[in-house]
Formats: sequence, C-alpha cells, structure tokens
Amino acid sequence: MRIAQVSPLFEAVPPKLYGGTERVVSFLTEELVAMGHDVTLFASGDSLTSARLVSAWPRALRLDSGLRDPQAPHVIQLEMVGRMAAEFDVMHFHTDYQAMPLASRQRTPYLTTLHGRLDLPELKHALDCFPDTALVSISDSQRAPLPEVNWAGTVLHGLPERLLTPQPVTPSYLAFLGRICPEKRPDRAIAIARAAGMKLRLAAKVDRVDQAYFETAIRPLLDGEQARLIGEIDEAAKPDFLSGARALLMPIDWPEPFGLVMIEAMACGTPVIAYPHGSVPEVIEDGVTGFIVRDEAEAVAAVGRLHLLDRARIRRRFEERFTARRMAEDYLELYRRLARTGTPRPRLRLVG
Repeated sequence: MRIAQVSPLFEAVPPKLYGGTERVVSFLTEELVAMGHDVTLFASGDSLTSARLVSAWPRALRLDSGLRDPQAPHVIQLEMVGRMAAEFDVMHFHTDYQAMPLASRQRTPYLTTLHGRLDLPELKHALDCFPDTALVSISDSQRAPLPEVNWAGTVLHGLPERLLTPQPVTPSYLAFLGRICPEKRPDRAIAIARAAGMKLRLAAKVDRVDQAYFETAIRPLLDGEQARLIGEIDEAAKPDFLSGARALLMPIDWPEPFGLVMIEAMACGTPVIAYPHGSVPEVIEDGVTGFIVRDEAEAVAAVGRLHLLDRARIRRRFEERFTARRMAEDYLELYRRLARTGTPRPRLRLVG
C-alpha cells in the first residue's frame, strides 16, 4: 500500500530523547517499510527513517531555539500533505484534530490516532465538527470521555522486537522512567521505595512547565543515595537501566492513555507495579507481568512478591502482545478497510 504517516513536528522521528508519539510513529513507519509497503513520512527534517521523508521544517520544533512562530511549520506541513494526498491509498495522522479540516476535504481515505488524554472539553467540540473521521484509540480506557465519536478501532502500541532486550545484570533497585510531573506521581514512587527499603533510580526529564513542581515537591525527597535522579536517558541506555531494576514503579494519578514505559520494561523482562488508572489493566497482566495495586501499602507488599514472577515469561508476553509487527498488522487491517470502502466501520477493536 501507499501510506502517508503524518507526525507532529515538536520532536524528530524518532525523538532524540523523550517523545512517546514520535517514537510510536517511527516504530510503525519502519515496520511498514520492512513489510514492503510504500511509506511517506511527513516529519521534521532531522528525522531518521527508511521511508521517504517529506519535511516542512529542518529540525524538531522543541530543539529549534530560533523559532518564533511555531504555528508556521504546522501550516506548511498541512499544505504539503494536501498537495500530495492523491499519491496515497491512505493517510494516517498522529496530529490530533489539527489536520481534519484538510483531510476531510480530500478523496484519499484517512484516519487519526489520538495519542493523548481525551477528557478536555475543547477536544469534544473540535471532534464534533468531523463526525465521519475514523479515529483510533491506543487503549479502550482512553475512549471513556468520548464514547460517542467514530471509533474505527483500538490498536495497542508495540516496540521493535529486538529494540530492548533483557541484559545479564543483577536487578538491585526500583525504577521510575519518564517525566517528572504531578500526574506521574514520582513522589509516590519515592515513598514506595523507601517503605520497601529499596533504592529508587529515576530516569526522567523535567519539562519547563513542571520545574516548579520538581523544585517544591520532588527535589527535597532526593538524597542521591536511596532516591537518585539520573536524568533523561536515551534508547541505548534503557536495556541496562530496566534490566537492572527489580521492578518499574508506575504509581500514576491520571487516566494514562497507554504508557509506553510499561511495555519497555516488559521487553527487558522487568515486572511493573502500577496503579489501576487508564490503560494499566489492559497492558499489565496482574501476577504475570507485574502487579496492579491500589495504594502505597499494596505497592510495598507487591515489592515483596516480585520473586514470584518469571522474568523470562514477562519477556515472552511482550513478544506475544506488544511487538511493532503486531501493531503494524492491526493498522494495516484498518488501512485496507478504509482503502476498500472509503468509509470507516466503527466499534471495531484491534488489540492483537
């Protein structure tokens, strides 16, 4: 198939460090190319891909210190997509509702994966303008705020099978991976590790918007020994970091749409201890790939039961459920239906 993948411009594809959406776009694009499809990736010029790259801006917007009008690159990208739309059998957007005014006026079938939280009132009003748009959720729980929109399917994320693998290290600490922000609750992770008598290593970034939270709520809890912030890490550092952890802590306090860190840990054979918000019950198999807990006391108890879990089995469950190949195959089923009918069939659930 001739497929257009349209990525946000904030980060490169794949991102240099943190960036969940752009990483998924990269995994999907590369897998589709490996399967023999003709893929065009619309992304920033510093992206790396085996697909044809069409760039509206030379670098990721987050890294462009000279950029004064961040809307201009998005407008340029949309115009480029519109001019090339007839070249594709299907267009796949990862840019929320931004492209819908353009895409809805093209003859080429399109779908949009919504990667973020959907409990924002403005989002509903925007989507109401495009009732025929085929939307894809990244977990069933993500749909809860908008059950009435035109859902074409749920496709859970996947990783390249050999991207992250178990390493021959002895697990010795608990891990927190991602962003330092209120909804991810790193303060809970620190409290859980301390109560369990274990060290915690936080491989996380601090965005500018969360700097005040970090300074007031998290920095005072870091002692450099029991609880240490090691900063943002890249893909190459994740296998050792996650393999060296007894478990990944995910004591979230928000409706997580998917949570890529959970399957990253599983790829390394590392169990996950997580609170049951958002997608967690769809991703973690309680007692198999980790433990789903309701509070700090249950989390501490789960740490004491980690020896009951088989890390080799966790890796196998990753291979069975969360590879990029499975993700690409699920999307291809949606693409083919759209290309064949030109109209979406809602309420289909594709999870592999």
